[in-house]
Amino acid sequence: AAVAAADGDRALICPRACGAEAAWIEQVPVLAADTLRAVVDHLTDRAPIVPARPGQVVDGPQPPCLSDVRGQERAKRALEIAAAGRHHLLMVGPPGAGKSMLSARLPGLMPPLTAREALETSMVHSVAGLLKNGQISRRAPFQSPHHTASSPAIVGGGPKAKPGEISLAHNGVLFLDELPEFDRKVLESLRQPVETGEVFVSRANAHIRYPSRFLLIAAANPCRCGYLADPGRACSRAPVCGDSYLGKISGPLMDRFDLRLEVPGVSLTDQDLPAGDTSATVAARVAAARAIQAKRFRDHPGVTVNADAPPPLLDAIAAPDADGRALILKASERLGLTARGYHRILRSARTIADLDGSDHVLTRHLAEAISYRLPFVAGG
Repeated sequence: AAVAAADGDRALICPRACGAEAAWIEQVPVLAADTLRAVVDHLTDRAPIVPARPGQVVDGPQPPCLSDVRGQERAKRALEIAAAGRHHLLMVGPPGAGKSMLSARLPGLMPPLTAREALETSMVHSVAGLLKNGQISRRAPFQSPHHTASSPAIVGGGPKAKPGEISLAHNGVLFLDELPEFDRKVLESLRQPVETGEVFVSRANAHIRYPSRFLLIAAANPCRCGYLADPGRACSRAPVCGDSYLGKISGPLMDRFDLRLEVPGVSLTDQDLPAGDTSATVAARVAAARAIQAKRFRDHPGVTVNADAPPPLLDAIAAPDADGRALILKASERLGLTARGYHRILRSARTIADLDGSDHVLTRHLAEAISYRLPFVAGG
């Protein structure tokens, strides 16, 4: 209601319990009343209601720092690109490679939520019964459901059609560890929300649309045992087991990951490598790239980052030059790119160019984007 009031340039009258939350929209007065009589008294100038004040900001503990992760520079770069343009990322690697450790540091790279985004997110959490006393957070949410979670828990549903994990992650991050272990129906149910940014929960007594525009980060072992590339530890079914295991991720869902990379195992000597950039340093670069996108899309409602750009707009902002077109045509022939895959490469390349401070998408930006679309190779 607060968002609708702001869009219509109207004041909002709401129950007292919702006032602190609704006041976060800031563009319009929010009047929180205890009773209908108080509303009547306000409208007849007998007892004006004092506008509500925004609730307390509660951001919780600081996310762990990216500099804690030694090595894995390519994976860190992929996280930076993902955060800068909200590009979905899949990491495949053996147990202990640091996939979960890297993912846990992503919230520290994300820019703070705007007042509107914070309110949108809080509304979902409020419906789920997770918001108390109008408290609100400017930090992007991070949801990490277990692979045994049911479809209603992930997508939403139940007797009261409550929002699921994908809506609780709205404007934030949804991390799915051990992706192939999730139920196939659950994975397929992600395809529509990933594409449209919303999900419809239908039950006999309720049909509700929830927002679900999130950054999907997923991790997977290369096979069930996890050691496909290690002849000394791989199971007897290698390398066939790798194809069958990752084959649980359907082609259409795999195609929705803008960035896909193999994360190699780590050794004890990797711990002696110097610490890389801190989360704060990377977050500053991400914020600069997001500012470029905010300016670029200010006249395009519904588009806030490069991942949102529809094909016609994408062709205008990320059109490759002659060398770039030749490169992407060659990659298309080799990788068998779909039209969706082609546009996802352009979106990633546009974000890489933004991080580079470049007005144009150059061949080197396309080359890096293409490198994140290479298929996974069984056995290493």
